[in-house]
Amino acid sequence: MKALLAVSALTAALLQVVTAPQAQAACGDGSYQAEVTGSGSSFTARRGGGTVYTGSSLRAALQAANDSLTANRTSKERIVVRASGSIPAGERYSMRSYTAIDVCGTINVSGSGSGDYAPVYARGVRDIEVQNLTLTGTPVYGIFMRNVTNVVIGNVNMRLSSGLGVRIDNRGDTSQWTRNVRIDYAYVQGASSHAVETYGVDGLTIGTVVARGVGESGLLLNQTINATVGTVDADNAGAGTGYAAFRTANRNGRIGDSYPINVRVGQVIARGGGRGIFCVSESGGLQVDRVDIANTGSNSILIENCYNVNLAAQSGTVTGPGDIRLAARTEFPVTRDVVIQNLRVTNSAIRESPCGTNTTFRNNTLVNSSQSIC
Repeated sequence: MKALLAVSALTAALLQVVTAPQAQAACGDGSYQAEVTGSGSSFTARRGGGTVYTGSSLRAALQAANDSLTANRTSKERIVVRASGSIPAGERYSMRSYTAIDVCGTINVSGSGSGDYAPVYARGVRDIEVQNLTLTGTPVYGIFMRNVTNVVIGNVNMRLSSGLGVRIDNRGDTSQWTRNVRIDYAYVQGASSHAVETYGVDGLTIGTVVARGVGESGLLLNQTINATVGTVDADNAGAGTGYAAFRTANRNGRIGDSYPINVRVGQVIARGGGRGIFCVSESGGLQVDRVDIANTGSNSILIENCYNVNLAAQSGTVTGPGDIRLAARTEFPVTRDVVIQNLRVTNSAIRESPCGTNTTFRNNTLVNSSQSIC
């Protein structure tokens, strides 16, 4: 009995290691080149022994600290923010190349705005890092980055009332990929849109995305290739919509004219909300190792006009009422090369309509569930 208890304790410890955010230094520790302090309506930015800003605007203090760093640098310099305050939704702090920022207070985004505004914004720059960031309020975007290269986002905690959490794309110049993006851990609650979204990214590594009560997807990948995701954990994502805890769209995973497996996801956990997993609009090249989906308002899993998809490569459970559906719209080539396997399906159904090409259903256990496949 003692041996069994020891094994159980070890297993629990290993699970904690797998699912917790990566361990890192405490916020603000280590060397830095600029610092922002203050709260309320009084903020100061310093570079070395000199003051570069004193005033009522947290955004202006952040920008002054950033702009005080070495001009034309080719290695990262770091800003530590030991301050909490508000930034209007229609303003942005713009990161420059070779900059790391570590926000150890809370930024509250106030009011409303439109367009590509975010309290942390980057466009056309490279080698940038957001080490810690805690946001509340009503941003248009919490983090917005466009046509960037070599991005690290460490630990993000957003408890919002509206907006989109993290958006990283290449839509300023679609002839160029945004490249080499890493997100270690993102917790997003209350966004009215997606928790995390990418579009036009080549080289994406995500540790964990946790989405709670967001209006659309937990993680949405559009036209993103060479991606590795550890965990998507979504509760009530996209309720009443066609969005999903994890969604891939707009030729996601397509490399040239083919779909080699290049988007790999460790596990998708979905409770309630809209769908659990949704692959659509000529996406594919996708493997999800483990699936845990229950009580979705629409399909538990919908694979629609997608190619070379392997779901539950290791194991999975799907509990209805949402079904597992392979489908196709007429404007795209029919779904093909899809494997649905290793699932325990309870109070649900597996349906294939219209028939796909080279579809495989194997090692699935049906509990009070039906199956209609070609």
